[in-house]
Amino acid sequence: MIKTRQQNVTSAMWSTNGEALGTSDLTDASNNPFGSDVFSTSVQRERLPKDVFEKLQVTLAGGEALDPSLADAVAVAMKEWALERGATHYTHVFQPLTGLTAEKHDSFFEPDREGQWIAGFSGKELIQGEPDASSFPTGGVRDTFEARGYTAWDPTSPAFIIENPNGALLCIPTAFVSWTGEALDAKIPLLRSMDALSKTAVRALRLLGDNESQGVFTTVGPEQEYFLIDEQYFYARPDLVTTGRTLFGAKPPKGHELDDHYFGAIPERVLACIMDFENDLARLGVPIKTRHNEVAPGQYELAPIFENSNVGSDHQQLTMQIMQKVARKYGLVCLLHEKPFAGVNGSGKHNNWSMGTDTGHNLLDPGETPAENVSFMFFCAAVIQAVNLHQGLLRASVANIGQDHRLGGNEAPPAIISIFLGAELEKALEAIASGEGDGKTESQTMELGASVLPPLPKHGGDRNRTSPFAFTGNKFEFRALGSSMSLAFPNTVLNTIVAESIDDLADGLEKKIEGGMDIAEAVQEVVGATYNANKQVCFNGDNYDDAWHKEAESRGLKNLKTTPDALPEVIADSTVSAFQKYEVLSKRELESRFEVWVEQYTIRANIEAETADSIARTMLLPAALRYLAILDGAEISELTAQTKDLVEGMVSALDELEAANEYPDGVEGLDLAIHARDRQLAAMAKVREVADELEGVVADDLWPLPKYSEMLFIR
Repeated sequence: MIKTRQQNVTSAMWSTNGEALGTSDLTDASNNPFGSDVFSTSVQRERLPKDVFEKLQVTLAGGEALDPSLADAVAVAMKEWALERGATHYTHVFQPLTGLTAEKHDSFFEPDREGQWIAGFSGKELIQGEPDASSFPTGGVRDTFEARGYTAWDPTSPAFIIENPNGALLCIPTAFVSWTGEALDAKIPLLRSMDALSKTAVRALRLLGDNESQGVFTTVGPEQEYFLIDEQYFYARPDLVTTGRTLFGAKPPKGHELDDHYFGAIPERVLACIMDFENDLARLGVPIKTRHNEVAPGQYELAPIFENSNVGSDHQQLTMQIMQKVARKYGLVCLLHEKPFAGVNGSGKHNNWSMGTDTGHNLLDPGETPAENVSFMFFCAAVIQAVNLHQGLLRASVANIGQDHRLGGNEAPPAIISIFLGAELEKALEAIASGEGDGKTESQTMELGASVLPPLPKHGGDRNRTSPFAFTGNKFEFRALGSSMSLAFPNTVLNTIVAESIDDLADGLEKKIEGGMDIAEAVQEVVGATYNANKQVCFNGDNYDDAWHKEAESRGLKNLKTTPDALPEVIADSTVSAFQKYEVLSKRELESRFEVWVEQYTIRANIEAETADSIARTMLLPAALRYLAILDGAEISELTAQTKDLVEGMVSALDELEAANEYPDGVEGLDLAIHARDRQLAAMAKVREVADELEGVVADDLWPLPKYSEMLFIR
């Protein structure tokens, strides 16, 4: 048996690893692991003095600064709780501009005068840490010789314990700021944007007659798509190890054309792994609700229940970390790249976003009669205006090199940002804007034609899986996020631009009310005018259809197909104006992010290009030459000529790639990113085209890389 087949057989022979979760009586509350590793409100209530606990909750509810004496009491309780759970160290977990999380571990223990170890943890250590800021991306905010940066405790995101076979670690969610006070992370802008939206939304609610709500918070519920493949294949693919995606690989005879994987029975090893994901995440307070097979073979999805945007963003970073860690226990590797396999469905992260009051009212819930729900129509119109005015920025917020392979394919929304409203909501808005009709959609039921099946209530409109920004009942689903991405910046953008639009609509509403107009009539006029001015961004049709691209252009919508096209929107005048007005990010902070993301695109493109060159020259080309030698010996001229043409084509394409990998003198910033896109990635594509043809010709026992038909189907 050849080596490749042995690998396949080994991969297919998985059996339970003895670490099964087992079963327990879940009617017994003590068997429910949810939140057991979290320093939650209930744990705080048990461990803190009553007056300290009450002061802490009041402080958090009011968004006030923490009193130092309060921090000392919390630190002591947190330390004791962590020590009881075996934690020897603590860390401030933060989210620098790498898209990942970062941490520096400090021990609780230090020697006393008698030569013994003693554990300590002060309020000062809880509130502030000082990691080196010089080696993180700053986009020019800090020079490399300027090292000081601070982490600041975020008390609204609970601390938690991460367990390890050799101990445990107390993790404290924090923000990360430079010595100059500028945000170096993803959390600070998100928290600022949440504050901004809350202030503007409460102002609007007062105009709408709500005098009870004191705050508005945004919520997220991200649907995470990912691939699981056997780790033997992963480590046999240098491209997957280095770049997260396969730079070579011919299309297999069977992909997902039969739609047989989607929502199919989850394979036993995969289900065991997912259950382990869920158990670990439950212990960390992450409320995972849904799991299922996705479209592509080897692709899956899990999704949590809605949470506060800040906590949800932290939990999403934790989810990706846990998934990648736990998968290894099952001989699997979790792939989070947006397009790990060419020609196969890519992976996204649908960002379900809504707004709610502290009194429990979802501002994007239309109720039974959306046309009569003035509050809903007001906030919905604000979202429509925000998306239309800042469509380019929303596209930029989901831009990265992996997304350029996914957006626009018939698996994900196009790069054109548009809104799907659905038939019911569109009818209501059109009636308000035109002043004709009542805009109501009568409730309907479906009879299924079998006496044993009940009639089903029918929604007022269908869903649209091709839309990048779709209304889905009581929320908007921003479907364009990539699988590997942090939620923080896309939600920072959403919060900020919607805050701006709410303020604009509230200005108009206030003038009409002051002029003596009835609230309901004033809202109708403001909503109608807003919808008429922005409805070009609303589209209920097939976003995959080429005709939509032409229509979108005629409507004046932007089509920013690649990351270098989209990123300038981060520093556009309209972006700077909105972000500075609401004190979310300064112009300098925005420019720093633009510089960081441009550089990351260029570096990742270069890594891919150099990896492709190395694999092709040292693995694929030698395999093809060995096969060519076999054909020469067999004296089969037709096969020899065919293979020789492909080999010569690869050599020519590799020379072109090598030339593209030499950066032109004096070119930097966005121009260098454009060079990477137009020269390096284009040259890589030519090498891949020839290599994938050779994969279908060269003898199987000579081809050095595991193939798609193995990686995707053996699990």
